[in-house]
Amino acid sequence: MQNRIKKVDREALALIAKGSTVLGAGGGGDPYVGRLMVQQILGDAGSVDVVQIEDLPHDALVLPIAMMGAPQVMQEKFPSGKEIPKLIEMMERLLERKVEAILCIEAGGLNSTIPFIAAAQMGIPIVDADAMGRAFPELQMVTLTLGGIGATPMAMVDDKGNGATFDTISNQWTEKLARALTIEMGGSAMVSLYPILAGPSRPYLIEGTLSTALDMGRILDEHKSGAAQALAETYNGRVLFTGRVRDVERRSDAGFTKGKLVLEGQLAFNGKGMDLSFQNEFLAGWVDGELVATTPDLITLLDANTGGPVTTDMVKYGLSVHVLGLPCDPIWRSDEAISMVGPRYFGIDADYQPLLALSN
Repeated sequence: MQNRIKKVDREALALIAKGSTVLGAGGGGDPYVGRLMVQQILGDAGSVDVVQIEDLPHDALVLPIAMMGAPQVMQEKFPSGKEIPKLIEMMERLLERKVEAILCIEAGGLNSTIPFIAAAQMGIPIVDADAMGRAFPELQMVTLTLGGIGATPMAMVDDKGNGATFDTISNQWTEKLARALTIEMGGSAMVSLYPILAGPSRPYLIEGTLSTALDMGRILDEHKSGAAQALAETYNGRVLFTGRVRDVERRSDAGFTKGKLVLEGQLAFNGKGMDLSFQNEFLAGWVDGELVATTPDLITLLDANTGGPVTTDMVKYGLSVHVLGLPCDPIWRSDEAISMVGPRYFGIDADYQPLLALSN
């Protein structure tokens, strides 16, 4: 078992932000703005306490906090800083009790740092876990859904101070209604949903996410351009391709960043080509027309020169990248999970096969 972190200071937060962007599979938004906001709150010597889910009281109220919207929009439309206190006040009023800890709903980019803002502002700990083990584009795509846990009551707040709450009949309806309101709010909003009790929810959380992200951030810093191979060796993954971006098709569509990427091979992949499709996150990759990886396994890009993670909203023509494939948490491999996050859900005409089976 990896060493679990107990506190996060400015230095650790920077590493977690980097590592979470790897886990984000191209999505989750750029963590830079969120990290700056946390660092401003913490100051030079401050830190956020990190707690393991099993160390909380059985009935402790744990609240996920996240940004919702297209990563392209979130990169340009910064939070005002007032959203989170209002969001938590709304949820505590709905639930008629105080929040005792904060949770990352996903391990990805901006949404790996936003919960630290909440923890720092409220003076409560953040849980070393999440509900995806990566990032997915839609609200119902969480391990909590597999456990029958509802997304509502849910609250949303925009940068202008507008607030809304939801009480829906299913998690998919939460996604539909919240997505529509997010568009009306300018393409992004701060949200809190899936309020949980620590004990009953534990079987449906992916534990140690922040610790994993910290370790990944250290690997990125230590190995630079060799980080893709180092991550593959450490986390049982594969370097699926190395190449230069030849074409990027990217658009904002119904509250998501959607598109495709075309790479021309370099180094060991010279003479080959790779196509990638994405909806906020990378969903599938083909090398010379042969499928090599697909959701829910992780497909993530690293800059071939610096080793830094490259998100779907950051990738640009001419950039040389390593395409890294990492296996998803086993909880995502059940038939129920595949029907919710597998390739066919996104309109990709292929059945899910585990990464290692495809790439061997």
